[in-house]
Amino acid sequence: MLSISARHPRSRTSEPSCISLKLAITMSGLRLNKRVKDHYMKLPQGGKVLVTYVWKNVPSEELQCKTRTLDYEPKSIEDIPEWGFGFHLQPEDPISDMYLIPVKMFKDPFFLDPNKLVLCEAMKSNGQPAENNLRHSCKNVMEAARDHHPWFGMEQEYILIDINGLPYGWTEDSFSTPEVTHHCGVGADKVYGRDIMEAHYKACLYAGIKIWGSNAEIIPSQWEFQVGPCKGIDVGDHLVMARFILHRVCEDFGVVATLDPKPVPEFWADSGCHVNYSTEDMRSEGGLKHIEDAIENLSKRHDYHISKYDPTGGKDNARRLIGYLVTSKIHQFSSGIDDRCASIRIPIHVWQQGYGYLEDRRPAATCDPYAVIEALVRTTVLKETGSETNVYEKS
Repeated sequence: MLSISARHPRSRTSEPSCISLKLAITMSGLRLNKRVKDHYMKLPQGGKVLVTYVWKNVPSEELQCKTRTLDYEPKSIEDIPEWGFGFHLQPEDPISDMYLIPVKMFKDPFFLDPNKLVLCEAMKSNGQPAENNLRHSCKNVMEAARDHHPWFGMEQEYILIDINGLPYGWTEDSFSTPEVTHHCGVGADKVYGRDIMEAHYKACLYAGIKIWGSNAEIIPSQWEFQVGPCKGIDVGDHLVMARFILHRVCEDFGVVATLDPKPVPEFWADSGCHVNYSTEDMRSEGGLKHIEDAIENLSKRHDYHISKYDPTGGKDNARRLIGYLVTSKIHQFSSGIDDRCASIRIPIHVWQQGYGYLEDRRPAATCDPYAVIEALVRTTVLKETGSETNVYEKS
């Protein structure tokens, strides 16, 4: 979790925050001249191909990666071998053997073609998914709901953090100025870090990510990108890889992109990951009735969804879903037409045409996308109730 509350001028302490110290240490080496690196990046590879494996196996939204050399260019995911690695959650824990199972391949915007980025599932040596591998069960749920053709789009918000531990472009005085909305803003006095956003956008397009938009958000160093529409589990795959590319781009610029739902305290903007969701019935003529039925089912399972919409079981969202700053209240379910302060919003054009999709505005920016879309399908398509979930085996 990335928080800068200790540097807030309203705080009574004058000590530097831990995150500021951590950033200063971990980012000090990033002030290298990138032109020096360019020489080496242009060297021929001798017919070899670099494949970077990307996976999630930590108790947060953070990602991991490592790179290996292949003697050939992989043409499909089946051409990429599994790869073992040792892992432990805490330094004092014993190292466990894990295996990376490639599931999705993208072009590499950093090493360039023919090199690849490969999304992987982390599996234990006994063949069971790692504890934080939520893709595995999500895949089975999507298979169980395949005849309903669920589609998703996800809107990822993030805030850029500078080496001083403050939002990028901010000073201590920035907190004392009145908050002004800079949504979709233009101008150096309204948005900070556009170069990073645009570099990320182009890198995603090169990689083959289904990114369909990006814009400045409420505060000057806050941005959003959108992924989708995607069928089923694809939205999770594309969002996770888009997050990885974002963090890698930020490395080159010497900043951090935090997905923390509330990195700036008090009355400053939060970060969410709204999800747009529909089934074939919702997208068809008369689909509004199916949207309303889905909302009714969601209203009866609000607590279950809150527990799935951030990695801490709802604790992160408790700082964000406070009933203002365009959010709903965490313990109250609500819905409305074009109501951005509701748990579930029906866009105005959907209501007017009578079919389309719903927007679930509850997921935090740190959410595991597989957990979110799995929960939506379980509740609205598979008609699960309460807090218990069924086990669906791959057919």
